[in-house]
Amino acid sequence: MEYETPLFFHVMQYAKRADRDVIDMVSGNPDWEPPQALRDGLHEYADLEPEQFQYPPSEGLLELREEIAARRGVDAEQVVITNGAGEANYLAMARALERDRGNEVILTDPVYPYYPGKTTMLGGTQRFVATDDEGQLDPADVREAASEETAAIVVNSPNNPTGAVYPEETVRELVAVAEEYDAILVSDEVYDHFDLSGEFSSALEFDSDHRIVTNAYSKSMAITGVRVGYAIFPPHLVENAKSRHMLVNVATTRPGQYAVLQALRETGPDYYEANRDLLRERVVTFTDALDAAGAEYTTPKGSFYVMARFDGYPGTLENVERLIDEAGVAGMPGEAFGDSRTAWLRFALVTPRVEEAAERLATYFD
Repeated sequence: MEYETPLFFHVMQYAKRADRDVIDMVSGNPDWEPPQALRDGLHEYADLEPEQFQYPPSEGLLELREEIAARRGVDAEQVVITNGAGEANYLAMARALERDRGNEVILTDPVYPYYPGKTTMLGGTQRFVATDDEGQLDPADVREAASEETAAIVVNSPNNPTGAVYPEETVRELVAVAEEYDAILVSDEVYDHFDLSGEFSSALEFDSDHRIVTNAYSKSMAITGVRVGYAIFPPHLVENAKSRHMLVNVATTRPGQYAVLQALRETGPDYYEANRDLLRERVVTFTDALDAAGAEYTTPKGSFYVMARFDGYPGTLENVERLIDEAGVAGMPGEAFGDSRTAWLRFALVTPRVEEAAERLATYFD
């Protein structure tokens, strides 16, 4: 089996090799400070006894799992600490597919490209359901696409790349579709702290043995390099997930888990609200410039991405490279996210140079 290198890496490498200054709006690496308690936790960890630098329990530090369980209203035995949301989604999709229920995975279009990549890697087949112009998913369309071959339904809210936030009724119906077809709803909620609308609803709000929720602290605590995430499984699916996690990764970083636990206990809501306020300001700054450039765009209700369409400038890799060379702004080609957004480009608002990038785009497309 051959695997394609994700376009993210190609674009970032191309921008790095450019002969001019380039503003990175490709990667989802937050540019703001992590919680002070997390920094303090890492400093404290450096002075611990040597035994604390050895393997942690494979499923994660008990204290961290208990903290997550208490916050999410589940039992700690249902929580597996993972290497970011990436591994959490991998484990969730693997458990859905290995139940001998079918090998089809329903995905949205547009889609975060790692989901179809994982589907292929796990031996599944992809079936796409289009969202509307605002990125909202109609559960009726998912129900129509579902069949006896459906092993999993994978959704992401708040969404990358559209910025959509699924309301309570949508999530409730998606859980119901999963139950109706004996499938597993995999709900990736890694951007939950970046709900700018107040409409976010977690799949954990609906009691069901047919949903797995994944998350991580990479985005919410601005620590994409620390790699601490988690998945919450129904009791009957968790043991095999723990075994697969152990075989693939052994365990997740012990210092990172220690620091995240301290940050969870000591970081108040003001930290997260300040970051949301910053993003709201950046959305206005960026979309005002897109207006000036005559572009069509999505206004995110969550996450930190904006999709834009410029007349006569489709979202191809070639055009992204032109934009790097000629405007000094690096975005992602819409074709990376599926068939429905090939005319679009995606920009990540996690750079202090959002205003400068907006001005460059407005000038370039004027």
